[in-house]
Amino acid sequence: MEAINLKGTYDTPDVVLNAEEGVFEISGRSYPEDTAEFYIPILEWINNYVAQPNTETKFTFRLDYFNSSSYKPFLDILVKLGKLNSNGHAVTIQWYYKDGDWDIKEAGEEFSEIVDVPFTYETF
Repeated sequence: MEAINLKGTYDTPDVVLNAEEGVFEISGRSYPEDTAEFYIPILEWINNYVAQPNTETKFTFRLDYFNSSSYKPFLDILVKLGKLNSNGHAVTIQWYYKDGDWDIKEAGEEFSEIVDVPFTYETF
């Protein structure tokens, strides 16, 4: 499975999805002009990964900011990972937020209430 390695821009996040190395991370700022267009290949990659997952998946979100239109693709990713977790695969979400950025932390807490995946929270 070919890895995705996107370098972030001012309004798009860094994205590393590498099943071979076990690295799954979205970091930076997410408010692309066309959110759907940006996240379609990422969601397709996740769909393919869920069909043949690693034994363990640690998915990291390390966000400075994300807009409301990024919420849906993040939720889609987390729901897919939740199904993977429900099927007996070890999945953990590492949710990082800037010290004092309660909005980002609360967003992670909201996601954790929706999906069946354990979350850990840490500041950066």
